[in-house]
Amino acid sequence: MKLPKINGFDEQALNKYFKNTGLLMLGRVGSMAIKMLTTIHVANYLLPERNGVLSTSTSYVFLFAALAGLGLDSFIVKELHQFPKQRDTILGTSFLLKIFAGLLCIPIIFIAWQLFPLTNIPYLFILILSFVGLFQSFTIIDSYFQSEVQSKYIMQVQIIGNIVSAGIKILLVYLAADIMYFIYAYAFDILILSIGYFVTYQRKGRSVFNWKYDHQLAKKLLHLSWPLIISGIMVSVYMKIDVIMLKEILGDDVGTKASGAYATVVMFSEALNFVPVAIVTSLFPAILNARRDDPQRYQKRLQNLFDLMIWLSLAFAIFITIASPLIYQSFKPQYVAAAPVLAVHVWGSLFVFLGVASGQFLIAEGFNKLTFIRTGLGAIVNIILNFLLIPKMGMMGTAIATVVAYFSATFLILFIPKTRPQGIMMLKSLFLVSAFQKIFKR
Repeated sequence: MKLPKINGFDEQALNKYFKNTGLLMLGRVGSMAIKMLTTIHVANYLLPERNGVLSTSTSYVFLFAALAGLGLDSFIVKELHQFPKQRDTILGTSFLLKIFAGLLCIPIIFIAWQLFPLTNIPYLFILILSFVGLFQSFTIIDSYFQSEVQSKYIMQVQIIGNIVSAGIKILLVYLAADIMYFIYAYAFDILILSIGYFVTYQRKGRSVFNWKYDHQLAKKLLHLSWPLIISGIMVSVYMKIDVIMLKEILGDDVGTKASGAYATVVMFSEALNFVPVAIVTSLFPAILNARRDDPQRYQKRLQNLFDLMIWLSLAFAIFITIASPLIYQSFKPQYVAAAPVLAVHVWGSLFVFLGVASGQFLIAEGFNKLTFIRTGLGAIVNIILNFLLIPKMGMMGTAIATVVAYFSATFLILFIPKTRPQGIMMLKSLFLVSAFQKIFKR
Protein backbone atom coordinates (compact mmCIF):
# COMPACT_ATOMS: atom_id res chain seq x y z
CA MET A 1 0.00 0.00 0.00
CA LYS A 2 1.36 3.40 -0.96
CA LEU A 3 1.33 5.87 1.88
CA PRO A 4 0.12 9.43 1.20
CA LYS A 5 2.77 12.07 0.59
CA ILE A 6 3.38 14.17 3.68
CA ASN A 7 5.73 17.12 3.82
CA GLY A 8 8.99 16.06 5.49
CA PHE A 9 8.05 12.37 5.48
CA ASP A 10 10.34 9.80 3.87
CA GLU A 11 8.54 6.51 3.20
CA GLN A 12 11.75 4.74 2.17
CA ALA A 13 13.40 5.71 5.47
CA LEU A 14 10.34 4.48 7.34
CA ASN A 15 10.48 1.10 5.58
CA LYS A 16 14.19 0.82 6.33
CA TYR A 17 13.54 1.64 9.98
CA PHE A 18 10.91 -1.07 10.35
CA LYS A 19 13.09 -3.60 8.54
CA ASN A 20 16.02 -2.99 10.88
CA THR A 21 14.27 -2.38 14.20
CA GLY A 22 10.71 -3.71 13.91
CA LEU A 23 11.52 -7.04 15.54
CA LEU A 24 13.46 -5.39 18.33
CA MET A 25 10.53 -3.06 19.04
CA LEU A 26 8.16 -6.02 18.97
CA GLY A 27 10.34 -7.85 21.47
CA ARG A 28 10.40 -4.88 23.80
CA VAL A 29 6.66 -4.32 23.55
CA GLY A 30 6.07 -8.01 24.27
CA SER A 31 8.47 -7.87 27.21
CA MET A 32 6.77 -4.71 28.49
CA ALA A 33 3.33 -6.34 28.39
CA ILE A 34 4.58 -9.44 30.21
CA LYS A 35 6.30 -7.34 32.87
CA MET A 36 3.23 -5.18 33.44
CA LEU A 37 0.89 -8.11 33.92
CA THR A 38 3.37 -9.81 36.23
CA THR A 39 4.02 -6.64 38.24
CA ILE A 40 0.29 -6.12 38.79
CA HIS A 41 -0.05 -9.71 39.98
CA VAL A 42 2.95 -9.43 42.32
CA ALA A 43 1.91 -6.00 43.65
CA ASN A 44 -1.57 -7.25 44.46
CA TYR A 45 -0.07 -10.17 46.37
CA LEU A 46 2.56 -8.20 48.28
CA LEU A 47 0.29 -5.17 48.93
CA PRO A 48 1.82 -1.67 49.19
CA GLU A 49 3.97 -2.23 52.28
CA ARG A 50 5.91 -5.29 51.12
CA ASN A 51 5.87 -4.03 47.52
CA GLY A 52 7.47 -0.86 48.88
CA VAL A 53 10.26 -2.90 50.46
CA LEU A 54 10.84 -4.68 47.14
CA SER A 55 10.74 -1.52 44.98
CA THR A 56 12.92 0.50 47.36
CA SER A 57 15.52 -2.27 47.49
CA THR A 58 15.68 -2.58 43.70
CA SER A 59 15.81 1.23 43.30
CA TYR A 60 18.69 1.46 45.77
CA VAL A 61 20.78 -1.04 43.81
CA PHE A 62 19.73 0.50 40.47
CA LEU A 63 21.56 3.69 41.50
CA PHE A 64 24.79 1.78 40.83
CA ALA A 65 23.68 0.15 37.56
CA ALA A 66 25.39 2.75 35.37
CA LEU A 67 28.72 2.08 37.06
CA ALA A 68 28.36 -1.65 36.44
CA GLY A 69 27.47 -1.08 32.77
CA LEU A 70 30.34 1.43 32.23
CA GLY A 71 28.31 3.14 29.48
CA LEU A 72 29.95 0.79 26.99
CA ASP A 73 27.00 -0.54 24.98
CA SER A 74 26.79 2.15 22.28
CA PHE A 75 30.58 2.14 21.85
CA ILE A 76 30.66 -1.65 21.52
CA VAL A 77 28.18 -1.43 18.63
CA LYS A 78 30.26 1.30 17.00
CA GLU A 79 33.51 -0.66 17.37
CA LEU A 80 31.93 -3.82 15.95
CA HIS A 81 30.66 -1.83 12.96
CA GLN A 82 34.06 -0.31 12.26
CA PHE A 83 36.21 -3.37 13.01
CA PRO A 84 34.11 -6.53 12.44
CA LYS A 85 37.22 -8.73 12.17
CA GLN A 86 38.15 -7.81 15.75
CA ARG A 87 34.84 -9.12 17.09
CA ASP A 88 36.34 -11.55 19.61
CA THR A 89 38.75 -8.94 20.96
CA ILE A 90 36.07 -6.24 21.27
CA LEU A 91 33.60 -8.55 23.00
CA GLY A 92 36.24 -10.17 25.21
CA THR A 93 37.65 -6.83 26.35
CA SER A 94 34.19 -5.39 27.02
CA PHE A 95 33.13 -8.53 28.88
CA LEU A 96 36.09 -8.44 31.26
CA LEU A 97 35.61 -4.72 31.86
CA LYS A 98 31.99 -5.34 32.81
CA ILE A 99 32.91 -8.30 35.00
CA PHE A 100 35.39 -6.11 36.88
CA ALA A 101 32.88 -3.26 37.21
CA GLY A 102 30.17 -5.66 38.41
CA LEU A 103 32.46 -7.12 41.07
CA LEU A 104 33.56 -3.63 42.11
CA CYS A 105 29.94 -2.57 42.61
CA ILE A 106 29.41 -5.14 45.40
CA PRO A 107 31.79 -3.52 47.93
CA ILE A 108 30.79 -0.03 46.75
CA ILE A 109 27.13 -0.79 47.49
CA PHE A 110 28.19 -2.18 50.89
CA ILE A 111 30.06 1.05 51.71
CA ALA A 112 27.10 3.14 50.51
CA TRP A 113 24.81 1.10 52.76
CA GLN A 114 27.03 1.77 55.78
CA LEU A 115 26.75 5.50 55.08
CA PHE A 116 23.12 5.66 53.92
CA PRO A 117 21.16 2.60 55.11
CA LEU A 118 17.42 2.24 54.44
CA THR A 119 15.16 1.85 57.45
CA ASN A 120 13.31 -1.46 57.91
CA ILE A 121 15.08 -3.13 54.97
CA PRO A 122 17.61 -5.91 55.71
CA TYR A 123 21.03 -5.49 54.10
CA LEU A 124 20.70 -9.10 52.90
CA PHE A 125 18.13 -7.91 50.34
CA ILE A 126 20.58 -5.31 49.03
CA LEU A 127 23.45 -7.81 49.00
CA ILE A 128 21.49 -10.29 46.87
CA LEU A 129 20.47 -7.59 44.40
CA SER A 130 24.01 -6.15 44.23
CA PHE A 131 25.08 -9.17 42.15
CA VAL A 132 22.88 -7.93 39.29
CA GLY A 133 25.76 -5.81 37.98
CA LEU A 134 27.90 -8.91 37.69
CA PHE A 135 25.12 -10.96 36.07
CA GLN A 136 24.59 -8.40 33.31
CA SER A 137 28.08 -8.84 31.83
CA PHE A 138 26.85 -11.20 29.11
CA THR A 139 24.38 -8.60 27.84
CA ILE A 140 27.20 -7.29 25.64
CA ILE A 141 26.03 -10.05 23.27
CA ASP A 142 22.94 -7.87 22.79
CA SER A 143 25.28 -5.21 21.34
CA TYR A 144 26.80 -7.81 19.00
CA PHE A 145 23.40 -8.77 17.57
CA GLN A 146 22.54 -5.09 17.17
CA SER A 147 25.73 -4.52 15.18
CA GLU A 148 24.81 -7.47 12.94
CA VAL A 149 21.23 -6.15 12.53
CA GLN A 150 19.89 -9.47 13.86
CA SER A 151 17.18 -8.12 16.11
CA LYS A 152 15.16 -11.33 15.95
CA TYR A 153 17.65 -13.02 18.29
CA ILE A 154 17.39 -10.16 20.79
CA MET A 155 13.59 -10.39 20.58
CA GLN A 156 13.64 -14.15 21.17
CA VAL A 157 15.90 -13.90 24.21
CA GLN A 158 13.92 -11.01 25.73
CA ILE A 159 10.50 -12.60 25.29
CA ILE A 160 11.57 -16.09 26.45
CA GLY A 161 13.50 -14.59 29.38
CA ASN A 162 10.53 -12.50 30.46
CA ILE A 163 8.15 -15.44 30.15
CA VAL A 164 10.42 -17.55 32.39
CA SER A 165 10.79 -14.65 34.83
CA ALA A 166 7.03 -14.06 34.89
CA GLY A 167 6.39 -17.77 35.43
CA ILE A 168 8.73 -17.83 38.44
CA LYS A 169 7.08 -14.79 40.06
CA ILE A 170 3.54 -16.07 39.46
CA LEU A 171 4.56 -19.43 40.95
CA LEU A 172 5.87 -17.59 44.02
CA VAL A 173 2.54 -15.81 44.37
CA TYR A 174 0.69 -19.12 44.02
CA LEU A 175 2.89 -20.64 46.72
CA ALA A 176 2.38 -17.56 48.95
CA ALA A 177 6.16 -17.19 49.18
CA ASP A 178 8.01 -14.86 51.51
CA ILE A 179 9.33 -11.57 50.09
CA MET A 180 12.89 -12.92 50.24
CA TYR A 181 12.11 -15.22 47.31
CA PHE A 182 10.92 -12.25 45.24
CA ILE A 183 14.25 -10.54 45.92
CA TYR A 184 16.00 -13.63 44.55
CA ALA A 185 13.61 -13.67 41.58
CA TYR A 186 14.36 -10.05 40.63
CA ALA A 187 18.10 -10.67 40.89
CA PHE A 188 17.62 -13.75 38.73
CA ASP A 189 15.92 -11.72 35.95
CA ILE A 190 19.21 -10.39 34.55
CA LEU A 191 20.87 -13.79 34.92
CA ILE A 192 18.12 -15.37 32.80
CA LEU A 193 18.75 -12.85 30.00
CA SER A 194 22.51 -13.38 30.21
CA ILE A 195 22.08 -17.15 29.96
CA GLY A 196 19.78 -16.64 26.97
CA TYR A 197 22.29 -14.42 25.19
CA PHE A 198 25.10 -16.88 25.94
CA VAL A 199 23.16 -19.88 24.57
CA THR A 200 22.02 -17.97 21.46
CA TYR A 201 25.54 -16.73 20.72
CA GLN A 202 26.95 -20.25 21.02
CA ARG A 203 24.22 -21.72 18.81
CA LYS A 204 24.96 -19.26 16.00
CA GLY A 205 28.41 -20.68 15.40
CA ARG A 206 30.23 -18.27 17.71
CA SER A 207 32.04 -19.07 20.93
CA VAL A 208 32.63 -16.91 23.98
CA PHE A 209 35.70 -19.06 24.64
CA ASN A 210 37.39 -17.34 21.66
CA TRP A 211 37.07 -13.93 23.27
CA LYS A 212 40.31 -12.07 23.99
CA TYR A 213 41.31 -9.15 26.18
CA ASP A 214 43.25 -6.18 24.81
CA HIS A 215 44.61 -3.63 27.26
CA GLN A 216 44.88 -0.79 24.74
CA LEU A 217 41.30 -1.31 23.56
CA ALA A 218 40.16 -1.31 27.20
CA LYS A 219 41.83 2.07 27.76
CA LYS A 220 40.21 3.41 24.58
CA LEU A 221 36.72 2.23 25.56
CA LEU A 222 37.00 3.64 29.08
CA HIS A 223 38.29 6.95 27.74
CA LEU A 224 35.31 7.22 25.40
CA SER A 225 32.69 6.07 27.87
CA TRP A 226 33.55 7.94 31.08
CA PRO A 227 31.19 10.88 30.35
CA LEU A 228 28.38 8.38 29.78
CA ILE A 229 29.22 6.62 33.06
CA ILE A 230 28.79 9.90 34.95
CA SER A 231 25.69 10.75 32.94
CA GLY A 232 24.27 7.28 33.59
CA ILE A 233 24.83 7.65 37.34
CA MET A 234 23.05 11.00 37.28
CA VAL A 235 20.17 9.49 35.29
CA SER A 236 19.96 6.63 37.80
CA VAL A 237 19.81 9.13 40.65
CA TYR A 238 17.07 11.32 39.27
CA MET A 239 15.00 8.42 37.95
CA LYS A 240 15.16 6.22 41.09
CA ILE A 241 15.96 8.47 44.04
CA ASP A 242 12.31 9.51 44.34
CA VAL A 243 11.16 6.02 45.44
CA ILE A 244 13.87 5.95 48.11
CA MET A 245 13.23 9.51 49.32
CA LEU A 246 9.47 8.91 49.47
CA LYS A 247 9.99 5.99 51.82
CA GLU A 248 12.61 7.66 54.02
CA ILE A 249 10.95 11.08 54.34
CA LEU A 250 7.44 9.81 55.12
CA GLY A 251 8.82 7.24 57.54
CA ASP A 252 8.32 3.58 58.35
CA ASP A 253 4.85 2.23 57.47
CA VAL A 254 3.46 5.27 55.63
CA GLY A 255 6.59 5.73 53.55
CA THR A 256 6.93 2.05 52.72
CA LYS A 257 3.31 1.82 51.54
CA ALA A 258 3.65 5.03 49.53
CA SER A 259 6.81 3.79 47.81
CA GLY A 260 5.06 0.51 46.97
CA ALA A 261 2.15 2.32 45.36
CA TYR A 262 4.45 4.84 43.65
CA ALA A 263 6.46 2.01 42.09
CA THR A 264 3.37 1.02 40.10
CA VAL A 265 3.04 4.63 38.89
CA VAL A 266 6.61 4.64 37.59
CA MET A 267 6.09 1.30 35.83
CA PHE A 268 3.16 2.61 33.76
CA SER A 269 4.50 6.12 33.25
CA GLU A 270 7.87 4.92 31.93
CA ALA A 271 6.49 1.98 29.95
CA LEU A 272 7.34 3.51 26.56
CA ASN A 273 10.69 5.08 27.44
CA PHE A 274 12.40 2.57 25.15
CA VAL A 275 10.52 3.97 22.13
CA PRO A 276 12.44 7.27 21.69
CA VAL A 277 15.75 5.42 22.12
CA ALA A 278 14.85 2.93 19.37
CA ILE A 279 13.56 5.64 17.01
CA VAL A 280 16.43 8.06 17.52
CA THR A 281 19.04 5.30 17.18
CA SER A 282 17.53 4.29 13.85
CA LEU A 283 16.84 7.71 12.35
CA PHE A 284 19.84 9.70 13.52
CA PRO A 285 22.31 8.34 10.92
CA ALA A 286 20.13 9.99 8.22
CA ILE A 287 20.11 13.22 10.22
CA LEU A 288 23.91 13.11 10.53
CA ASN A 289 24.22 12.60 6.77
CA ALA A 290 22.12 15.72 6.25
CA ARG A 291 24.35 17.64 8.66
CA ARG A 292 27.32 16.74 6.48
CA ASP A 293 25.68 17.39 3.11
CA ASP A 294 22.88 19.94 3.55
CA PRO A 295 22.65 22.14 6.70
CA GLN A 296 19.13 23.30 5.80
CA ARG A 297 17.86 19.74 5.46
CA TYR A 298 19.66 18.91 8.72
CA GLN A 299 17.65 21.55 10.57
CA LYS A 300 14.42 20.38 8.97
CA ARG A 301 15.06 16.76 9.93
CA LEU A 302 15.89 17.76 13.49
CA GLN A 303 12.64 19.69 13.74
CA ASN A 304 10.73 16.73 12.30
CA LEU A 305 12.36 14.45 14.87
CA PHE A 306 11.37 16.74 17.75
CA ASP A 307 7.83 16.96 16.36
CA LEU A 308 7.63 13.16 16.19
CA MET A 309 8.82 12.85 19.79
CA ILE A 310 6.15 15.29 20.98
CA TRP A 311 3.30 13.69 19.05
CA LEU A 312 4.16 10.22 20.34
CA SER A 313 4.65 11.28 23.96
CA LEU A 314 1.62 13.60 23.90
CA ALA A 315 -0.65 10.81 22.67
CA PHE A 316 0.71 8.50 25.36
CA ALA A 317 0.36 11.12 28.13
CA ILE A 318 -3.23 11.98 27.19
CA PHE A 319 -4.21 8.31 27.01
CA ILE A 320 -2.67 7.45 30.40
CA THR A 321 -4.16 10.56 32.02
CA ILE A 322 -7.66 9.59 30.92
CA ALA A 323 -7.17 5.86 31.57
CA SER A 324 -5.41 6.10 34.98
CA PRO A 325 -8.58 5.44 37.05
CA LEU A 326 -9.38 2.43 34.85
CA ILE A 327 -5.81 1.15 35.08
CA TYR A 328 -5.96 1.07 38.87
CA GLN A 329 -9.15 -0.96 38.82
CA SER A 330 -6.83 -3.89 38.07
CA PHE A 331 -5.12 -3.28 41.43
CA LYS A 332 -6.43 -3.88 44.92
CA PRO A 333 -8.09 -0.90 46.69
CA GLN A 334 -4.90 -0.20 48.67
CA TYR A 335 -3.36 1.24 45.48
CA VAL A 336 -6.22 3.53 44.42
CA ALA A 337 -4.50 6.72 45.64
CA ALA A 338 -1.82 6.22 42.97
CA ALA A 339 -4.22 6.88 40.05
CA PRO A 340 -4.08 10.73 40.15
CA VAL A 341 -0.32 10.53 40.74
CA LEU A 342 0.07 8.55 37.50
CA ALA A 343 -2.00 11.18 35.65
CA VAL A 344 0.61 13.79 36.64
CA HIS A 345 3.80 11.71 36.45
CA VAL A 346 3.17 10.58 32.86
CA TRP A 347 3.56 14.15 31.54
CA GLY A 348 7.26 13.85 32.22
CA SER A 349 7.38 11.55 29.18
CA LEU A 350 7.20 14.63 26.90
CA PHE A 351 10.55 15.81 28.25
CA VAL A 352 12.04 12.31 28.33
CA PHE A 353 11.26 11.83 24.62
CA LEU A 354 12.64 15.27 23.71
CA GLY A 355 15.68 14.73 25.93
CA VAL A 356 16.61 11.50 24.17
CA ALA A 357 16.41 13.20 20.76
CA SER A 358 18.41 16.26 21.83
CA GLY A 359 21.00 14.04 23.54
CA GLN A 360 21.99 12.60 20.18
CA PHE A 361 22.27 16.15 18.80
CA LEU A 362 24.63 17.12 21.62
CA ILE A 363 26.86 14.13 20.88
CA ALA A 364 26.82 14.86 17.13
CA GLU A 365 27.80 18.49 17.73
CA GLY A 366 30.55 17.57 20.18
CA PHE A 367 28.83 18.82 23.36
CA ASN A 368 29.48 15.55 25.20
CA LYS A 369 29.97 17.16 28.60
CA LEU A 370 26.49 18.67 28.47
CA THR A 371 24.97 15.18 28.49
CA PHE A 372 25.97 14.67 32.12
CA ILE A 373 25.69 18.33 33.17
CA ARG A 374 22.00 18.33 32.20
CA THR A 375 21.33 15.01 33.97
CA GLY A 376 23.23 16.33 36.99
CA LEU A 377 20.94 19.36 37.04
CA GLY A 378 17.91 17.06 36.79
CA ALA A 379 19.15 15.03 39.76
CA ILE A 380 19.73 18.14 41.90
CA VAL A 381 16.32 19.63 41.04
CA ASN A 382 14.59 16.32 41.77
CA ILE A 383 16.28 15.89 45.17
CA ILE A 384 15.57 19.48 46.29
CA LEU A 385 11.92 19.37 45.20
CA ASN A 386 11.43 15.97 46.82
CA PHE A 387 12.65 17.39 50.15
CA LEU A 388 10.23 20.33 49.78
CA LEU A 389 7.16 18.60 48.39
CA ILE A 390 7.04 15.08 49.85
CA PRO A 391 6.30 16.19 53.46
CA LYS A 392 3.36 18.30 52.20
CA MET A 393 2.03 16.27 49.25
CA GLY A 394 3.36 12.72 49.58
CA MET A 395 3.33 10.73 46.33
CA MET A 396 1.93 13.66 44.34
CA GLY A 397 4.86 15.82 45.42
CA THR A 398 7.25 13.17 44.13
CA ALA A 399 5.47 13.09 40.76
CA ILE A 400 5.60 16.88 40.43
CA ALA A 401 9.28 16.91 41.38
CA THR A 402 10.02 14.29 38.71
CA VAL A 403 8.21 16.20 35.93
CA VAL A 404 9.95 19.47 36.83
CA ALA A 405 13.33 17.69 36.97
CA TYR A 406 12.80 16.17 33.52
CA PHE A 407 11.84 19.59 32.14
CA SER A 408 14.85 21.29 33.75
CA ALA A 409 17.32 18.74 32.41
CA THR A 410 15.89 18.79 28.88
CA PHE A 411 15.69 22.58 28.48
CA LEU A 412 18.97 23.51 30.17
CA ILE A 413 20.30 24.01 26.64
CA LEU A 414 18.20 27.19 26.35
CA PHE A 415 20.66 28.92 28.69
CA ILE A 416 23.74 28.01 26.63
CA PRO A 417 24.26 30.23 23.56
CA LYS A 418 25.67 27.48 21.31
CA THR A 419 22.74 25.14 21.95
CA ARG A 420 19.96 27.74 22.33
CA PRO A 421 18.74 27.42 18.69
CA GLN A 422 18.10 23.73 19.26
CA GLY A 423 16.27 24.53 22.50
CA ILE A 424 14.02 26.94 20.61
CA MET A 425 13.27 24.20 18.06
CA MET A 426 12.27 21.92 20.92
CA LEU A 427 9.98 24.60 22.38
CA LYS A 428 8.34 25.00 18.96
CA SER A 429 7.64 21.27 18.95
CA LEU A 430 6.46 21.26 22.59
CA PHE A 431 3.91 24.01 22.01
CA LEU A 432 2.96 22.57 18.58
CA VAL A 433 4.13 25.75 16.80
CA SER A 434 6.04 23.84 14.10
CA ALA A 435 3.08 21.50 13.60
CA PHE A 436 0.70 24.41 12.95
CA GLN A 437 3.27 26.01 10.66
CA LYS A 438 3.29 22.86 8.51
CA ILE A 439 -0.50 22.72 8.44
CA PHE A 440 -0.96 26.35 7.37
CA LYS A 441 1.97 26.12 4.93
CA ARG A 442 -0.01 23.53 2.98
